[in-house]
Amino acid sequence: MKYRFLTIFTFIIVAFVFAGCANIPDADKLSRDISTYSIEATLDYANKTLSANMELNYHNTSSADFPELKFHLYPNAFRESATKYIAVSEVQKEKAYPNGFSEGSINITKVVQNGKELNFEIAGEDSNILSVPLDSTLRSGDWTTLQISFDLVIPNCNHRFGYGENTLNLGNWYPIACVYENGNFVTDGYSTNGDPFFSEVANYNVQISYPSELVLASTGEMLDESVDASTTTRMYSAKVVRDFALVFSEKFELLSTNVGDTKVDYYYFDDENPVDNLKVCSEALTTFNNLIGEYPYKQLSVVKADFLQGGMEYPMLVYIASDIEKIDDYRNTIVHEIAHQWWYGVVGNNECEYAWIDEGLAEYSTALFYDENPQYNKTSRQVFGEALSSYLLFCDVYRDVYDDLDTSMNRNIHKYNTETEYVYLTYVKGVLMFDSISDVIGESKMQKALKNFYAKNMYKIATPSDLIEAFESSTNKKLASFIMSWLDGSVVLEALA
Repeated sequence: MKYRFLTIFTFIIVAFVFAGCANIPDADKLSRDISTYSIEATLDYANKTLSANMELNYHNTSSADFPELKFHLYPNAFRESATKYIAVSEVQKEKAYPNGFSEGSINITKVVQNGKELNFEIAGEDSNILSVPLDSTLRSGDWTTLQISFDLVIPNCNHRFGYGENTLNLGNWYPIACVYENGNFVTDGYSTNGDPFFSEVANYNVQISYPSELVLASTGEMLDESVDASTTTRMYSAKVVRDFALVFSEKFELLSTNVGDTKVDYYYFDDENPVDNLKVCSEALTTFNNLIGEYPYKQLSVVKADFLQGGMEYPMLVYIASDIEKIDDYRNTIVHEIAHQWWYGVVGNNECEYAWIDEGLAEYSTALFYDENPQYNKTSRQVFGEALSSYLLFCDVYRDVYDDLDTSMNRNIHKYNTETEYVYLTYVKGVLMFDSISDVIGESKMQKALKNFYAKNMYKIATPSDLIEAFESSTNKKLASFIMSWLDGSVVLEALA
């Protein structure tokens, strides 16, 4: 996600460009060994509700046996009774809820395994986890199938999940399996800081029925469409992706182009420059294909949406906030969010624990985009210089206000005191760290390292150790201590002379 500052600081979002990698894993082969979500859903647009049945063919790829499975219930962060894992901070409430608070939620109505209805528990501090004791223990390497029925109440909220004046957004809207790691299911809840999401790649087959006056943008490739009276039903398929999102609008117009084998769709409204903005989309995709590695999917949708935080990334689909007024900021957001298709989408990471990986790399990628596209009259050097000045000003002001400042980056998003602190220590310090690494190893080796990191971690969940290993093996330099000095906060940054 790209944040736009609501403080006295002005920060021009920076980023990083991706490089081509040759040995792309066989996605079709991988898709046979990972879980598959099959969802049939019906949107009641008038009442802003949705009912769905989901079948999950789940593969236990861990070395442990599972007596239960756990699922994130992210929509429950939008309940009035949510207290800890909430979706909107007090600072953002007026912008998120322009018509006053509106509740959203997910209600699980039934869970079935092998034809047997199971008891289940809505757990977690804020009813944010679905816990399902299985009929029999799921052994390591085995498969099981669950059917989960659920209903959504969609809030009047300009957020990932919610509706505004122009769009209805369904992001993080269904029960998604918790990642099993280090002997436990990871159950981090929603946060107003950053993107509190962590998931493994899976396959998706989604059938969605909705009123025909709406235009739909979606993750995946559309396989079929039927229209019955006033209802449209579409079938989508997406293989080897981390999530599945949809955006509906009565106002959408659509422009399309192709970049190689990928169809790029730009869904927009109230846009005076749609052709030029579509061009930005195709230039970003082309640039990152060349710098990091080929985008592995045949569809990319860039969607203007009612959203309070600038932009948001999902596999094969990104939001661009409708309230961004400056054209340079709007286009910068497009580039940043498309960069996330590589960092977060293809190469995953735990966004709660290591947000600097995907955000820092997306910012760094955006900066490199400008070097490859001089028509935008900006260079990476300008971006890095602005980032350093902005970061140092933030540190000075933050210390004046709070008397102290923790500059460590390797911490859970719930450990940041404010959204501003989170942004400066993941986006801004993150991009400065990658620029500093490039200064140490040289630009050519930096591009080699990025390609190597991408190629080695496609469709996986990358950790800081994976990043360090990829960079060290690409450069024959010992970088662990240097990188750790950035992450633990011991590095000292000074203004440029």
